[in-house]
Amino acid sequence: MRLETYISDLLYRYDCVTVPGFGAFLTQRVSAKVHESTNAFYPPKKVLSFNEQIQKNDGLLASYIADVEKIPFEVAVIKIEKRVQSLKSLLTEGETLSFHNIGDLSFNNEGKIVFEPSYHLNYLTDAFGLNQLVSPAITREVYKEEAEKIEKVIPISVTPEKRKTRPYLKYAAIALLALTVGGFAASNYYVNQINTHNQLAQEEANTQLESKIQEATFVIENPLPAVTLKVNKQVGNYHIIAGAFRLEENCDKKVQQLKEQGFDARKIGVNKYGLHQVVYSSHFDRLEALKTLREVKRTHNKAAWLLVKDIN
Repeated sequence: MRLETYISDLLYRYDCVTVPGFGAFLTQRVSAKVHESTNAFYPPKKVLSFNEQIQKNDGLLASYIADVEKIPFEVAVIKIEKRVQSLKSLLTEGETLSFHNIGDLSFNNEGKIVFEPSYHLNYLTDAFGLNQLVSPAITREVYKEEAEKIEKVIPISVTPEKRKTRPYLKYAAIALLALTVGGFAASNYYVNQINTHNQLAQEEANTQLESKIQEATFVIENPLPAVTLKVNKQVGNYHIIAGAFRLEENCDKKVQQLKEQGFDARKIGVNKYGLHQVVYSSHFDRLEALKTLREVKRTHNKAAWLLVKDIN
């Protein structure tokens, strides 16, 4: 059984894939980056890590293998146990385990598992199709402007280069200035007349408005009742699955039964098999969800498992 293939498939959809009795592969999203010296652009991605302390079976990996290979859940658990025993034996013998598109695992001098992630595959589905690229450096030309005084009548700034190569610009500027001064004087007269007219009209309009406001009386005899909006709070993306039912009425009965037993149970919709799913509870924090899952499996339902899904 190529266990790494199933782990790789699940890393696209989940932040934690636990191999029971061995450890957990974790992913963390990092933003896009630009390398300052090489001008290389790196798209956002998921960074892989390995935690040897997380070994409890959350049912995710076994459920996926059972679904793909069309075998019972218990058989999938046994196959995982045999594969884990083989992996531990290889590590004890000093070999390095290479998981394709995931990374390499080996023992250090202290007998702890060291994980070196692979960078050949990006497990962030939002970045699908985005590749690394290198952009050439952008050079910017900085021009220094030098101010030069010429005739007092025509204060025009002309750089020495422009005086030498384009002398006609000086005379064009003189003609433009003369036309501008004449047109500016004429336009100022009309603008002043328009502003005066507008000011008088505005004062008259303000007087009429104040008069209307003083005459108006607003009385609200029957104020509208207050409106109360019920907003559903987001309860997290980590859901402890209690069961799935073909009939929705059985799903409702299960929710009511779990609520009577003290669980914060609810329905989370229909899965891809058309079954109505019921959860014991949902959590924001993954570690809190795993802790609750262990407690549920110990005291209430050994078949409970953890679903990581964003439910709107």
